[in-house]
Amino acid sequence: MPPLADSPDAAVPRTRTDEELDLTAVIARDLIRFDTTNYGEGRSNGETDAAEYVAEKLRGLGLEPELFDSEPGRTSVVARVAGRDSSKGALVVHGHLDVVPADPANWSVDPFGGVIKDGMLWGRGAVDMKNMDAMILAALTDILGSGRQPARDLVIAFFADEEAGGVLGSHHLVKNRPELFAGATDAISEVGGYSVDLGGQRAYLLQSGEKALIWIKLIARGDAAHGSRLIRNNAITRLAEAVAAIGRRDWPIRLTDTTTQLLGEVARILGVDPQTTAPDELALATGTASGFIQASLRTTTNPTLLQAGYKHNVIPDTAEALIDIRSLPGEEDAVLAEIAELVGPDIEIHTMHRDIGMETEFQGPLVDAIVETLGRHDPGAPVLPYLLSAGTDNKALSLLGIKGYGFAPLKLPADFDFPGMFHGVDERVPLDALVFGRRVLTDLLLNY
Repeated sequence: MPPLADSPDAAVPRTRTDEELDLTAVIARDLIRFDTTNYGEGRSNGETDAAEYVAEKLRGLGLEPELFDSEPGRTSVVARVAGRDSSKGALVVHGHLDVVPADPANWSVDPFGGVIKDGMLWGRGAVDMKNMDAMILAALTDILGSGRQPARDLVIAFFADEEAGGVLGSHHLVKNRPELFAGATDAISEVGGYSVDLGGQRAYLLQSGEKALIWIKLIARGDAAHGSRLIRNNAITRLAEAVAAIGRRDWPIRLTDTTTQLLGEVARILGVDPQTTAPDELALATGTASGFIQASLRTTTNPTLLQAGYKHNVIPDTAEALIDIRSLPGEEDAVLAEIAELVGPDIEIHTMHRDIGMETEFQGPLVDAIVETLGRHDPGAPVLPYLLSAGTDNKALSLLGIKGYGFAPLKLPADFDFPGMFHGVDERVPLDALVFGRRVLTDLLLNY
């Protein structure tokens, strides 16, 4: 057989055939090729085509998926799988079908091409989170295609609109169709189960909590005028001062139960004293994982969009900015109060979307099963809890009393910047990590 395109000695590059790729990679590649970009604030390319693809895969396994449109083009898919013991609480296994925008000019490949090269799958959604969507479908194929059943009932869900807070996806279904999740006690989805390198020791991070999410819009108003005039009441100047104050706010470290436990385990693995080593120092010692972990130790307030004016010589009367606030659980109101003080009374603050923070105990049957399963596939690698600095659709499910964990298992190279792949340029995932994830997820669903 001639060498593959990503082989270093390939004389003539060629594309891997589906037969040469693991099923997980094939499905993830196919899903990436559906441009399901979600721009936020109600603008989206929609998830319907990807949802119909997923539904067809589920039908091929003998399931009866239901498709739900919260709005035209905003489609979610839910299916139920009977387990060997339906007396156990059902497990929700879920992913989302939308992705954030990607500017092709900044990428080395077509972000929606599903490119296979250098032993990786490239494209928007390769890690966030069409990889997990593909793992779910591949694991179900392994189980149902062989005539087996999962250990308990499963609720399989592929949601729309996660990248805009789930209003038209998970929250819509939880509010309008809660019976879909009847009997469910736990859930797994992104962002956890991936490996990190701690001083040469591979470990896995299981996401057992999430920061709260608050998206606000700042509006500054002033006098519209000719650009040559002396105008002290300039809306853009006012807005810039407010944005700078928020962006430069250095929020204090506050450890939660989850981050305290995580840093204690990191210190133990690295052989340092957590009482004398600063939390930030311990977070940085996690290498590539520090991109997520540092942000889990404190509130963050990041300006993400500015909008004002329409011509060089016209001073506008309005200027707006979007701020992405991720507060620690329970600090939401205090953070908003401080934001109001930072920007002053002349800046309007509009809350565009708000969702809860949460922490789930790092113990119990599901956690035990995850630890045991990872131990079978990567013996000796410890599993640690962590607080996700972002959010997932587990927020919506928690309103039904369902405990959510981030578990999309990936065994990654030690130097792979996994956090940098989320919403980043040239997003990609190793092909062998997808194979690992499929095997681990199949094992978990068969035995938990």
